[in-house]
Amino acid sequence: MIGRRTLIELLHIAAGLLGAAVIAYGAVWALPHAASPIWEVALGMMAVIVLMGLPPLRLAWRAQRDPALRD
Repeated sequence: MIGRRTLIELLHIAAGLLGAAVIAYGAVWALPHAASPIWEVALGMMAVIVLMGLPPLRLAWRAQRDPALRD
C-alpha cells in the first residue's frame, strides 16, 4: 500500500509534468514554426522536474517504512 506522503509527492511530480506540458503546448500553439525546439526544451525540463522530485519522494517513502522518521 502506498503511503499518503508518497502519494502526495507523486502527485506533485505529476502536476509539474502536466504543467510543463501545458505550457509547452501553449508555446507551440503561439509559435508553430518553433515546435521542435520548444518540445526539446520542454522534455528536458520534464526530466529535471522528475529528477528534482526524486529526493522528496525517497524521503516520503522512507518515512512511510521507518516509524522513527514520522512526525
